[in-house]
Amino acid sequence: MMAVYKNREAFIPYSRQEIIELCIADGVAIADQQHFRDFCNILAAYYHFKLHRSLEDLKANFVPFDPDLVDFKSIKSSNIFDLTRQELDFLTTFESILKQANYFSVSKRELNQALLEDSVFDLKTEVDFDDFDQMICYAKGDSSEKITLKKWLMKTVEKEIDIYQRVVLLIKFKEEQHFKDKPVAQEELNFKPGKIYLYLYKNLSKLDIEFIFPNIKMSMNWKDRLLFGIPAIGAAIPLTLKVLPQIILILGVIVYLTLGYQPINELQVEEKDVRNIMPLIIAVLSLVVTLGGFAFKQFTSYKNKQIKFQKNVTETLFYRNIANNSGVFKYLIDAAEEEECKEIILVYYHLLTSPIPLTPSALDDRIESWMSQKFGTAIDFDIEKSLNNLAEIKAEIKSREGNNYAVKQIALLQCDLQNRCQVLPLLEAKGVMDYVWDNLFRYPLK
Repeated sequence: MMAVYKNREAFIPYSRQEIIELCIADGVAIADQQHFRDFCNILAAYYHFKLHRSLEDLKANFVPFDPDLVDFKSIKSSNIFDLTRQELDFLTTFESILKQANYFSVSKRELNQALLEDSVFDLKTEVDFDDFDQMICYAKGDSSEKITLKKWLMKTVEKEIDIYQRVVLLIKFKEEQHFKDKPVAQEELNFKPGKIYLYLYKNLSKLDIEFIFPNIKMSMNWKDRLLFGIPAIGAAIPLTLKVLPQIILILGVIVYLTLGYQPINELQVEEKDVRNIMPLIIAVLSLVVTLGGFAFKQFTSYKNKQIKFQKNVTETLFYRNIANNSGVFKYLIDAAEEEECKEIILVYYHLLTSPIPLTPSALDDRIESWMSQKFGTAIDFDIEKSLNNLAEIKAEIKSREGNNYAVKQIALLQCDLQNRCQVLPLLEAKGVMDYVWDNLFRYPLK
């Protein structure tokens, strides 16, 4: 039974070359070190070619949904069934690549939690998930970092926050009619309905992951509302006292016109002031100008505050953005190549240097303990995926028996009836890899 860790990732946070050299230094005989490097290099070349096919599939199926292809033309017109099939193929391949690159899914519940909790930016946020036809969010590199935050009276404090080292977001917006039918429809959309948008970011706070959504709505939180509202109320009190005579005069006119002159005495407004239209006009204009100026000042202050917030968010995301849309593909394919190769190299090395065959569970524990001892890094190694990948690499040898030819398969990984695993020695393993590479294309001459 293999151990499962909820607080560990399958992601190996070291380069392939570092893993190779550490394996060599740890237990590969001097005479075999170059053979080991050769094996790892041809393995990397094989996976580069293998995942290149996935890259081509992604690019081909993304074409109808790419928001950046403004001048794209197609020879044949795609119907709804073709588009649905392409979308499904694209999403399936995309998620497969993310899993190969050891990303893990971020659930909608976790995204909603980020919306509810306090943000590093001190903003109240809202994302309408109903705008999306599809939404996929994956991350890797669950860690923490220290940041400096401004507090009251220019005081700064250091705070440790949880971050994702990489975040991938895929969203497909609903068709245009959905946005026209909304209670408050936008006059102009800043995105293309029916298209798929891809975003790749680095070092994002878990509490601020919602800021990468293009339809996010931001507003001030309760602290900023108080800071904005209390001075506004304080400024309004002397303003009210200043315009109080004009307000009383206008009330006096209203009372005179509706109830007659008698109640005017209670408001202490003289009848001659009520009958004279010019003071009334001046009072109204004075009130409008004064209150209008105050309202404009408060509104400008609010908008400046909002612009400052948006500027902080935009600058932060700008420096943490790695790629968008089709530019995300190559980055993820490279990451998938690295992770697949590192996993196979670790499996092959530990089986190669083990004095006895190992069960998958024992091998999984051995690799995780080795990573902890050598790197001080705790991972949840995905042993099943790695063994399956290793078992798929095999060569075919034809031998002649009389007038017939027999085909024998030689796999890098071999398991006995007790499910104990072992691998071919380095020279034979290189021969298998060479065979696989030579036979990637089989187009014999006639």
